[in-house]
Amino acid sequence: MEPLGTLLLLLFLATSGAEQPRDSLREELLLSPLPSGDVAATFQFRTRWDSDLQREGVSHYRLFPKALGQLISKYSVRELHLSLTQGFWRTRSWGQPYLQAPAGAELWVWFQESVSDVDKAWKDLSNILSGIFCASLNFIDSTNTVVPTASFKPLGLANVTDHHFLRYAVLPREVVCTENLTPWKKLLPCSSKAGLAVLLKAERLFHSSYHSQAVHIRPICRDASCLSMSWELRQTLTVVFDSFASGHGKKDWSLFKIFSRTLTEACPLASQSKVYVDISSKGQEKELLEVSPAPLSVHEASVQGDRRTYAVYDLLNPGLFNGSRSLNVQLKWKRPQDGLDLAVPVLHAQRYVSGYGLETGEISTLIYNTHPYRAFPVLLLETVPWYLRLYIHTLTIITKGKENKPSYIHYQPAQDRQRPHLLEMLIQLPANSVTKITIQFERALLKWTEYTPDPNHGFYVSPSVLSALVPSVIAMKEEDEDQSPLFASLFPSLDGSSYFVRLYTEPLLVNLPTPDFSMPYNVICLTCTVVAVCYGSFYNLLTRTFHVEEPNRGGLAKRLANIIRKMRGVPLL
Repeated sequence: MEPLGTLLLLLFLATSGAEQPRDSLREELLLSPLPSGDVAATFQFRTRWDSDLQREGVSHYRLFPKALGQLISKYSVRELHLSLTQGFWRTRSWGQPYLQAPAGAELWVWFQESVSDVDKAWKDLSNILSGIFCASLNFIDSTNTVVPTASFKPLGLANVTDHHFLRYAVLPREVVCTENLTPWKKLLPCSSKAGLAVLLKAERLFHSSYHSQAVHIRPICRDASCLSMSWELRQTLTVVFDSFASGHGKKDWSLFKIFSRTLTEACPLASQSKVYVDISSKGQEKELLEVSPAPLSVHEASVQGDRRTYAVYDLLNPGLFNGSRSLNVQLKWKRPQDGLDLAVPVLHAQRYVSGYGLETGEISTLIYNTHPYRAFPVLLLETVPWYLRLYIHTLTIITKGKENKPSYIHYQPAQDRQRPHLLEMLIQLPANSVTKITIQFERALLKWTEYTPDPNHGFYVSPSVLSALVPSVIAMKEEDEDQSPLFASLFPSLDGSSYFVRLYTEPLLVNLPTPDFSMPYNVICLTCTVVAVCYGSFYNLLTRTFHVEEPNRGGLAKRLANIIRKMRGVPLL
C-alpha cells in the first residue's frame, strides 16, 4: 500500500510542477484630461491564452471566458469585434480617440476558410451574441450586412485575403444600458469584485457624455518566432465624464469624484495592473498640473503621432498602499485653463443630409486634413439602406475647388428589401485641405408594415467609416508589445512614420414619406362606435323575449282591507 501512495504523490507533484498557466491577464486604466475640460477614462482588460481553440480539444477554461471560447471553436471564427456605444465621440473637442466606435452596435467578424456557408454562420453567431450581451443583435440580417473589400482588414495574425469571409453590420438605433454592461463585466476573470473593475459602477458610467464598451478577439503570435498561435481577448470600455455638468464646475477631478469609489487592490489573477494618468503638457503649462499622490514612475510613449507623458501607478507594487489602504488619484490645475486653444486633430470628418421635401435629398461628407505639409490617402466606407436609392452618377468629390478622382472605387448597388448600398473609395487628401463628397438619393415609399412604431422620428443611416495611415509629426520608435501600454498596442506603428486611425462620422437621421397613421385609428374608432350603437340595438331587439304581464289584483291596502273585512264578517271587496 505504501509504494502505491508514494507513486500517486510523485505523479501529483510531477503534473502540478510541469503544468504552467497558459493564460495571463493584464488590466489597465488610462485617465486623460481632455482639452474641453472633460475627463476620459479608458479601461482595458487583456486575456491571453496560449492555446489553439480550433485545433486542440479544449475542455478546461481558467481565465478565458468559456462562452466565447466555445463560440470561436464552433463557428470557426478567426476574428471578432463587437462594440456597444451610447453617444458620439466629438473629435474636434476631445481629440483623437484611442479606439473609436460608432453610435449603437457594431459587429464585424472574419471567418475561417473552412466555413462553407458564411451567411448562415453569421446569422447564428449574431443571434448567440445577442443572447450573451443582452443586445438586439438578432436584428442583424441581409438588409444591414455588407462585405467590405478593403476597409476592415484582420488586426491579428492572419493570412486570409478573401474578403468573402468577412461580414460587417451596424445597428445605429441600438440603445446601451446596464443590461449590456452586466454580462460584459461577468466575462472578466475577477468580474467586478476586485481590481480595476470595482470602478465600473453602472449609475456613474451611464451618467456621462460618451460610453462605449467593446470586445475584441483575435489570434496573435505566441513569441517573436511566431511559430505558434495564441488567442487574445480585449475588453475595452471608454467613458467621457463632463466635469461641469456633474456639478464640480472646474477641471479638477479624482477617482472618487468620477466613480464614487477608490482602488484598494489589484485583481489576484492579473499579472499586471496599472493606472496611467496623462500629464502631457506643452511649454509653460507643465507647471500647472499637480497629480497626487506622487507617482512611483513616469512613462513616455509615442501615441498617435505625439509624444505623451504618463504618471504610472502599479497596483501590484506593495509600496503603493503603504500610506493608505486605497488609491485615490487626483489631478488639480493651479489656475483656470478655460482660455486654452483646442488642438485640431490631423484627420477628422463630419457628415450631414441636405435637401427639402420628402422625395429627394443629398448626403454630404466633409473630410479634413489639417497636416501642414503632408498628403495621405484615406479609405472611405459608406453603407446606405436600400430605401434611400442612390444616384451614383451624381457622386462628386471636390478638394480645393477641383475634382478629386478616387484611385480605387467599389460600389455594390442595393436590392430592395435584400441588401444595402456599399460604396468604398480610396481618396487622396492634400495637405491642409477640406474634401467634400456628395451624392444624391431618392426616398422610397415603404409598405405600411415596414414602418417602425415611431415613423415620424426618422430612419437611421449608418455612419461613414474612415481608415487611414496618418503621418506622424514626430519619429515613433517601436516598443515591445508586452512592455507598452495596452491602449497603444492594438494598432501598432509599422514603420514609425505613420499611425493607423479609424474614425466614424455621425449617424444620419432621415425622414421618409410617411402615411397618416392616425386615419386608420379614426376609422376604427368610428366603425366600432357605429357597430356598438346600431348593431347592438338591432341585436337586442331581435333576441329579446317579451312577456305580457297580467293585471295586478290589488295592492297592499286592498289586501289589508280584505283581511279586516273578513275578520268582521263583511263581504270582501
